[in-house]
Amino acid sequence: MATTPSPTERREAPQTTQVLDFPFSHRDVRRKRLPLLSFILRLETLRRAARVVSLVALDVAGVFLAIFTALAFKALVRQGSFGWHDIYEQTKDIVVLATLVTLLLFAKSGLYADRGQRPGLPRVIGSLFQVTMVTLLFAVINGNEFSSYYIFYGSLFFSIAYVSAFRYGYERVSGVILRAAGYQRRAVLVGTGHHIEAVAHALDDSPSRVEVVGFVSLVPRPDNGLRSLGALEDLGEVIEQHGIDEVIIADPDFPQREAVELVDRAHQRGVRVRIAPSTMEILVHRAEFVPGETVPLFELKLPVFEGIDYILKRGFDLLVAGFLVLLFSPVLIACWLAVRLTSRGPAIYRSWRPGIGGQPFACFKFRTMYRDAEGRQEELEHLNEQSGALFKIRNDPRVTPVGRFMRRWSLDELPQLFNVLRNEMSLVGPRPLPERDFQRMEEWHKKRYLVLPGITGLWQVSGRSELDFDDLVRLDFLYLERWSVFLDLSILVKTVPAVLARRGAF
Repeated sequence: MATTPSPTERREAPQTTQVLDFPFSHRDVRRKRLPLLSFILRLETLRRAARVVSLVALDVAGVFLAIFTALAFKALVRQGSFGWHDIYEQTKDIVVLATLVTLLLFAKSGLYADRGQRPGLPRVIGSLFQVTMVTLLFAVINGNEFSSYYIFYGSLFFSIAYVSAFRYGYERVSGVILRAAGYQRRAVLVGTGHHIEAVAHALDDSPSRVEVVGFVSLVPRPDNGLRSLGALEDLGEVIEQHGIDEVIIADPDFPQREAVELVDRAHQRGVRVRIAPSTMEILVHRAEFVPGETVPLFELKLPVFEGIDYILKRGFDLLVAGFLVLLFSPVLIACWLAVRLTSRGPAIYRSWRPGIGGQPFACFKFRTMYRDAEGRQEELEHLNEQSGALFKIRNDPRVTPVGRFMRRWSLDELPQLFNVLRNEMSLVGPRPLPERDFQRMEEWHKKRYLVLPGITGLWQVSGRSELDFDDLVRLDFLYLERWSVFLDLSILVKTVPAVLARRGAF
């Protein structure tokens, strides 16, 4: 007959530990590290500290210069000159609060995170808008009085320019250094054939330096041009043998049970797991819930600007276009004179192009071709270097020498600022194409005409003329789906280095 042990016997009984049989190496990622490994990790910690300190220094410098420039510009406009010492003292009175709010909001937005996790330019611009609103609210509550609120929107404009430029430079310089040092994140893709291939192709141009080592497939060896590393059950060995830093699930239909096991195996080895979303998962972020239905429904609305979106975009266009006309007025006059003095014909060329809803409008450009250019296009069709509806020739014989210079630096597009003021175009949007290109489009391409065409867009900051026409149209669709004032601002800022680099401009 079994007897129940006394409390004393229970306390003195030897304790047994059940050993779990893991299907991978028995390794506790929290275990005490070897001295050499600890030293290496301390170097990693120093590298991270250097990254944060560098970014903080650049942000502080950007905010300080933005406030200083805004005050100097105001004094220059009002008085015709300014004193460096006076402007410096005024800047010191303002910069402390602005800098503190900037660093806190940037940290909250993850802008000091690791290179592979750090958000891009839209988050920088959005955070600077928040900084402006917080400092303005604080000033109003604190009882400060202003003859105008220029210091806030002036500093915002210059801070976007300075901070964005500094961070862009930091990314480029640090990228060169990391590439020279051989630093890359090694990744393995998991999924099915065509999904893996699409994600791998997208990661080829990743600024975060992801090296795709190969793939682990749910189906036997799909032919996708990548190196097969084995089956899903081999993932643990693949991670250890190839020094994998992250696992990317590249399949929208990945089975849930296998996904849970995959995450466990990766996390046990200290490896992060990321998911490449499907097209439907991207679109659902734009969907709005439709109440009152027996089945929960989400609606994907037409990508048009209406209501508050229209007011925001139109107000943004008027404000920025008006400012740019004043800023570039000497350049506009110089270009006008250059065209008039070097070739016959008007300086401004009115190119009739389909606009919103396909309605034609006169798109203003500085004339860059000889007067008989349109009549000669048909005989040059066989020299076209673009696919689809576009017509582009790198060394077009119809272009004047002055016109070639203006095209290289996109100066011929500046008159379109007046199209923006006339509400025929927007600063950012799908580029208006000539009637010849419009007639050769497929029906699915014409969705881009649901909104006002733009002076610049994702085409200009994502490769310009080097991209296939279908890819360019898809960029337009992506812009329509994800539009925000912050996105417009980020595209405008990115247009400047794209023009200076002259990527695809001909």
